[in-house]
Amino acid sequence: MMKWAFVVCAMVALSECLIQVPLEKGKTAREFLEEQGLWEGYRLKYPYNPMVKFDQRFAVGDQSMTNDADLAYYGIISIGEPPQSFKVVFDTGSSNLWVPSIYCSSPACNNHDKFNPGQSSTYRNNGGSLSIRYGTGSMTGILGYDTVTVGGISVKNQIFGLSESEAPFMQYMRADGILGLAYPRLSASGATPVFDNMMREGLVDQDLFSVYLSSNSQQGSVVTFGGIDSNHYSGAITWIPLSNELYWQITVDSVTVNGQVVACNGGCQAIVDTGTSLIVGPQSSISNINRYVGASGQNGDYVVNCDNLSQMPDVTFHIHGQQFTLPASAYVRQSQYFGCRTGFGNGGDSLWILGDVFIRKYFSIFNRAQNMVGLAQAN
Repeated sequence: MMKWAFVVCAMVALSECLIQVPLEKGKTAREFLEEQGLWEGYRLKYPYNPMVKFDQRFAVGDQSMTNDADLAYYGIISIGEPPQSFKVVFDTGSSNLWVPSIYCSSPACNNHDKFNPGQSSTYRNNGGSLSIRYGTGSMTGILGYDTVTVGGISVKNQIFGLSESEAPFMQYMRADGILGLAYPRLSASGATPVFDNMMREGLVDQDLFSVYLSSNSQQGSVVTFGGIDSNHYSGAITWIPLSNELYWQITVDSVTVNGQVVACNGGCQAIVDTGTSLIVGPQSSISNINRYVGASGQNGDYVVNCDNLSQMPDVTFHIHGQQFTLPASAYVRQSQYFGCRTGFGNGGDSLWILGDVFIRKYFSIFNRAQNMVGLAQAN
């Protein structure tokens, strides 16, 4: 049984409390589909397009469903009074909170927990509708208000989405819904994000939150609201100003292998995104990185020999005058069904995404007070 949340209070002059939500690393949709022998068919039917949530062209119209089959981390929140519990992805690449509801009959809703507004004494209907696209597919639904409890913090009258339909691919995800942690102007239907309400109501000591993703075990990962848990990083924090206060977007100066620039020559824009599993970039850049580390393309994956990990070079991201280096142990993923693949995936035209592959190595702090991202070596 996963603990819901815990509060850590430091005995300092002004007692600072860290509100923490443990994240569980569950079986990914891809692992589930591989076990069933269904992955190749699904990959063709629902191609991987992690950029879909960052591209306004996809916000309307009937685009095909996509998947990010490697998302693994989720935590538990509750909605309503008495509380109804849901597993959510804490997603710094989107801004809305939504969960499946009893109004949804999609297969994806039928194997997940559904919110029942009739069982909550504090629920209020909003009357508005909601439609969102993600790398994992899309959802449509209605908006309502209720008490949302995250890590022991109760946010009253929080606006959230109740799904009425969900993309077929979502039935293979462990998480029920998504809690967005990006900026409010990204939010669909103008819904105020959860963390904005926490800040506005003074529920957090500091206007920041941080994410630690444990690299190997299923336990240990955590989102901390209102503070920075020094147990999860070592060395100095590098503070990087945002280049766009919409996503958690920063400027990367270059990407090198063995001192040679292999991608992002002259600088590029990257989004630090807990809701994307891989490091994603333009196809030519990603192909180049994979070529330098000795990976070959195979069915949309970049495959390496699992015996060669110790000989494979580091990949270094140069950001704000600092080097953020990923050894092969950080960027190669091992699967019992398909061997070893790199965590560098093809994406959009110019934007990069620094997803979980990067965040597992670098503890990430998302600072709304100063509009900065902090990165430090994860413990």
